[in-house]
Amino acid sequence: MPGCFKKTLFALASLISFVSFILIVVAMGTPEWMTGKILCKTGADLVNATDPELVKFSGEIYYGLFQGGKIRQCGLGGRRSKFTIFPHMVKKLNTGLHVMIIMFLCVAIFFSLVSFGFCILNAIKVPYRAIKGPAGVCLWNFLAGGFTVLAVTSFMAAVKLHHLTERIANFQENVFQFVVLEEQFEDSFWLCVASATVHAVNLLLIAISGIHFPKIKSKTEEANVTAEDIMY
Repeated sequence: MPGCFKKTLFALASLISFVSFILIVVAMGTPEWMTGKILCKTGADLVNATDPELVKFSGEIYYGLFQGGKIRQCGLGGRRSKFTIFPHMVKKLNTGLHVMIIMFLCVAIFFSLVSFGFCILNAIKVPYRAIKGPAGVCLWNFLAGGFTVLAVTSFMAAVKLHHLTERIANFQENVFQFVVLEEQFEDSFWLCVASATVHAVNLLLIAISGIHFPKIKSKTEEANVTAEDIMY
């Protein structure tokens, strides 16, 4: 049976793994990975709008991995609309990269649950096989955190290198062209970053659980040992 100290550490590690699972699931299900301001360039150019007048042509956009929405303003007031990435819009995006992001997160969810189970196992008993022990827990946490980092990095690449926001803003816009004025990562994105971070914390906890602290003998035991040594 593991000691009380190790039980506490592995119980905490199991809780952290479950929290990571929840964070990724919530992030995937929410549509606020990215928000931004978009300018109806066609409308602004038609009336030669100056800086004060550009407000009438500035809208907003937000989106996640599966859905989103935008407010388009082309001089006639704001028009709200919602959209879904699948099955139509994904054809206009970098399909392979977008699907990879989702797959990376699904794999991270799987390894988070595996880590959760193995942490509970180590909190209850000392596993016979090494892969089920601290080494295995480290491996699952490393894989879960690694795939989450890959998903986050891929999403950043889609936004910055493949102009994801601009592509989504101009989806099915045959008359007007929109340009991105500003964009920023939102809560759902940072939830994935937090998920990767907690796996790093788990690795630290597992490393601490492997430290063998010296046992401190009480004064009574030292006195007894000294007395016996004198007698013999």
